[in-house]
Amino acid sequence: MQFYDVIKERKSIKNFKSTPIQKDKLDRILTATIMSPSWKDNKCFKFILVDNESQKKELSMAVMNDVNSASASITQAPLVSVVVADPSSSGSIDNKDLYLVDSGIAMEHLVLACTNEGYGTCWIASLDEDKIKRTLDIPDKYRVVAMSPIGEYSDYDDNQNNKPATDDYVCLNKWDSPYTNIH
Repeated sequence: MQFYDVIKERKSIKNFKSTPIQKDKLDRILTATIMSPSWKDNKCFKFILVDNESQKKELSMAVMNDVNSASASITQAPLVSVVVADPSSSGSIDNKDLYLVDSGIAMEHLVLACTNEGYGTCWIASLDEDKIKRTLDIPDKYRVVAMSPIGEYSDYDDNQNNKPATDDYVCLNKWDSPYTNIH
């Protein structure tokens, strides 16, 4: 798939088939994920892949602000990826914690690589961190940043990724100066 097609095709998927993830595809996805850039190349993040049914059930119960579809996607998908990061291994600039940026970039690489390989994902960040840490034996120094189910999807809302108006999100030279003013 071409790069811009991957971006266009990426959607939040919440309905999965139980088909296992192909090992060669997973290897490519993980390689792309860990190639993501990070502040001072610290790679303060780790990914925990979960395919154990009872652990996936526990993770599904850690989803907060849910209307059941996100929780269900965790148990349906053949694999769940949990990204954690060590804030002490990263840095902070102007009170901005860069571990969140580093792990966010890595997670974006993961979801785009999954899309490229024909798998769906759903970035879930509203979660009970303590429950996830207990379920996966995550050391105290790490923070749980997000998780995503990964798998072949059975359906999705075609209207989900409508093209936003560029001027709603991009300004030229100053606030509220439309980008489309560029020559």
